[in-house]
This record gives sequence, C-alpha cells and structure tokens, in this order.
Amino acid sequence: MTRRGVGSLANIDLNLLVILRELLREQNVTRAAQRVGVTQPAASAALGRLRRHFGDDLLERTRSGFVLTPLGEQLAAEIEPVYLGVERLFSPEPEFHPEDTEREFTVLTNDYVIAAFGESLSRALHAAAPRARLSVKVAKGELPADLPETLRGIDVIISAPKSAFKVDEIRGRELFRDHWSCVVAAENPVGDRPRLADLERMPWVIPNHPDDGYPASSPLAPVLAQLSTQPQVAVRVDSYQATPYFVAGTDRVAVMQHRLARQFADRGDLRILPYPGDAPPIVEVLWWHRKNTEERTHAWLRSVVEEAADGLREPERGIHGGYAAGADDLLPNPAP
Repeated sequence: MTRRGVGSLANIDLNLLVILRELLREQNVTRAAQRVGVTQPAASAALGRLRRHFGDDLLERTRSGFVLTPLGEQLAAEIEPVYLGVERLFSPEPEFHPEDTEREFTVLTNDYVIAAFGESLSRALHAAAPRARLSVKVAKGELPADLPETLRGIDVIISAPKSAFKVDEIRGRELFRDHWSCVVAAENPVGDRPRLADLERMPWVIPNHPDDGYPASSPLAPVLAQLSTQPQVAVRVDSYQATPYFVAGTDRVAVMQHRLARQFADRGDLRILPYPGDAPPIVEVLWWHRKNTEERTHAWLRSVVEEAADGLREPERGIHGGYAAGADDLLPNPAP
C-alpha cells in the first residue's frame, strides 16, 4: 500500500501511539498486546486502525512471522523520541536528570550580587548540571515595575526585599546578608574609624542612585537616613562594581556592601574602613513565581542556588562590627 495523507492531530486518537510503539518494537501483535495490557483482539483492531490511518500494512506476515514494511521501519526509527516527548508533556511530574539537562536557567540580579555570589552560583550549577546553560540578566537601577509578570518569564530574581515583592504571586527565601563599609582613597586624611560627621562633610560616590535628591528608592536610603545633613553627591554611577574607581585619588567616600568592597582591599590606593552607623543589614533574597513552587526542575534550581549561598549565610564580624537590628517587615515569609 502507499501512504496517504495524515489527517489533523485533532482527529487522531493518541492512545494509538502506545500500541503503535509496541507493535513496531515487538513486530508481534500478541506480545504487543501483552506489553500494553490489552487483549489480542483489541491490539489487532488497533493495528487495523493504524493501517487505515497510514495507508500502509506496517507489519507484513511472512513464513517466519511478521516483519516491518519500509514505512514501518521508518516509523520505528522515529517513534521513540516522539513517544518520550509526549510522555514528558502529559506527565504531571516529568523526569528530570540534572546531569543530562541542557535547559537554560535565567537569573535577574545586579552586579553587586554577581560580585558577591556569582562565582559560587556558577560553580554549583556547573557541578550539578554541567550541560545546563545560565542566562544572567544584570539589572541597572530599578527592577522591572511588574515583578509577577517578570517572574513568569524568567526563573528567579535575586534582590534586596522591596514592597513590590510583597504580593501573593511571589515567593521568596533569604539567601545571605552583608553589611556596609566605607571606601576612601589611601591619602584621604579621615581616620581608620570614621564618624558619621566625617561622612557628612565628604563628597560621595553613589551607585544606582535613581535621580537627583535622596529618594527612598535609593539602595543607600537606610544609610542616608542616619545622616544629620544630606551629603554632596559628586558621582552617580550605574554600577556597584565601578564605584571604587571613582574614589581612588580623590577626597570622596563610597559606602558599599562589604563583600564587594573587600575585593578592592589589595589596592594600595584605597582603604576599606568600617561604617560608623547602625544601618540595617543588607539582605539578599531569592524570589520566584508561586506557579513554580512545586515544579520539580525549579525546586532543584532553588536548592542549587541556596547551596551556593551556604558559605555566605553567617554574618561577618571582626573590625567591621556586627549587624544592627533592622526592620524585617519586607522579608518574605518562609517558603518551601
């Protein structure tokens, strides 16, 4: 027989895919029926429907048993990936093997988090899923306005808590904390333990400062709120990591996250000093859309991210002091 045109998918009984697979594998109606769990007459009837659909016998009887027709051979070579794809599509919990996945995971964060945590995350993901791909989107300044919609299209956001995250569609879990340090030029006459009054008189370099003035949306808002007078902003730069380059060789000061500031500690032209105030800690949170909470692959990704953050969880102390108690009302409730 010659193969006739295949009808639309809407007219196809996908139950036939199961019996077709076994007929092509077993090349025997009785054994195929046993593997599917139907009677031999039911398997024969299914073979008749498949023959009519394809316009081909698929299995031809010979003296030694059934053999595949040329079209049957072609279908046998094609059916396995198709069958597995349909099985994954309709399975409530499809199999996920990190060591084999080539899925791309998307993370939205800022360049401070990348400096503090990016290498740990990269190493952890590569060790667990060496063939997986990672897309890191770097936010400059404010995050997108519609965070629930953003999280529908990407896997996770790593960001400080904000009121915009306190919506029912979003879940979060704290990853790590940090505290503030001051960065000044080596020749700056300020002492090794500056006072708030010292910060008030020096010009500042401020990263990701939204606009003129001192808006509450500024990342440094908790620090600026502790000053009796607002400082002069000499440089605004849309990058946390670029901030120290605008301090070196000047009388300026930058108040920075300590995990980032310490990466410049080996530069002879800069000094890293303790921040003198009692600002709340810097908190970084892993955020995701609630639709992904129970999804197996996404749960695995979150576990890898949290594992990568394990070494950052304990507050750093020493000469830079501990963390001051701050309001945690924007932190997420515990999430699975």
